[in-house]
Amino acid sequence: MFGSTPLIIFDDGHGELGPMTDLRASFEVRTGMLTTAERIIARRPESPVGYWVPPRLADLVRERADGPVNEMPPGKEILCVNGRWRMPDRRLRFKAGEASTEQDTGHVVAALLPRDQAEAFLDSGELSHDVTVTSLGRQVLYAYPWEVMANVSESIVQDIEAVRMLDAKVPAGLANVVGAHPVEVHESAKLYPNTVLDAERGPIVVHERAIIRPGAVICGPCSIGRESVIVDHALIKPNTVIGPLCKIGGEVGGTIFQGYSNKAHDGHLGDSWVGEWVNFGAGTTNSNLLNTYGEVVMRLEPEGRLHRTGLTFQGAIVGDHVKFAIHSRIVTGAVVGTGAMIAVTAAPPPAVRRFGWLTDRGEQTFRIDKFIETATRMMVRRDQVPSDAYIDALKALYTASRPKGT
Repeated sequence: MFGSTPLIIFDDGHGELGPMTDLRASFEVRTGMLTTAERIIARRPESPVGYWVPPRLADLVRERADGPVNEMPPGKEILCVNGRWRMPDRRLRFKAGEASTEQDTGHVVAALLPRDQAEAFLDSGELSHDVTVTSLGRQVLYAYPWEVMANVSESIVQDIEAVRMLDAKVPAGLANVVGAHPVEVHESAKLYPNTVLDAERGPIVVHERAIIRPGAVICGPCSIGRESVIVDHALIKPNTVIGPLCKIGGEVGGTIFQGYSNKAHDGHLGDSWVGEWVNFGAGTTNSNLLNTYGEVVMRLEPEGRLHRTGLTFQGAIVGDHVKFAIHSRIVTGAVVGTGAMIAVTAAPPPAVRRFGWLTDRGEQTFRIDKFIETATRMMVRRDQVPSDAYIDALKALYTASRPKGT
């Protein structure tokens, strides 16, 4: 039961989550089984009443949100919660005029403010001088994609525990279940014979109308989203989240699919973060470990600075609407920008710009009219039609991403 204090989840614009936030707010990103907003709502006692986002995202988020966007709710006090909060503490309580920040960055994690101060803070990002500020510690907020991946094993388990399907069970005689962790299969999901649900390392959840085809092996912790299909003989390794309406085959491990994406054929995908409307051609494979067994270093943009990830295992970050031709090879720590088309016989570069069209003849820019035509065609296959706001956001991103001089 939610408390009476109104809660607004805000995107402060400070995260560097690469292409994942090109077309969505920071709190809309799936960072475990749940989006970060869903995790905040599941773990906090306050009443969610709306969202606050940068102006460029407002129209887009309004179409998807379950509450008002960039509108102040009634009430004397508002709890403003950062949509990048990794693991919201349900025990943490605030008094009016108090805020908690991240130690190293000073970014606000949460603040309970009078209504006028809350609106001023959400508009400006600055707290009033009379707010009492305390530190919650280091790395409380997601800042980079590799931090999401480093935390995924914890976030999946915490998410499953927060939203247990207590009435779900595994249909008798259809699957081999091993391990002592919870296994929950929604009554509308379909499991074919000779599937294996391996819960030795963590829980498994199979959501509404998902389909697990014969011979598939699912290893926990793992979540299979609503209406997703796991194809015959697929191996889904631990720490994997398949979002809604995906079709997944081959070998996949340590990977989060936002949703509406396909990797239906053989090939390996490990320790990766995948957007929506992505298609991996047959045989596409990625590397998630350097031959030197060293720390993976990444660029979020082709001309951007190098970042030390602190990780030995790190696969690809793949933006929305990316397409890979058959037998594509993806290098360790690659970042593939929104809307890119990869059709090269050699491995593409470790950072591919947005809307880049890569072939053996070189790199061009995807024509925006052709891109929207292709994107629309794929979305219609999932009974989705891009709205005017979505198309406008794609066009704005395309214009902002054009190389200088073009």
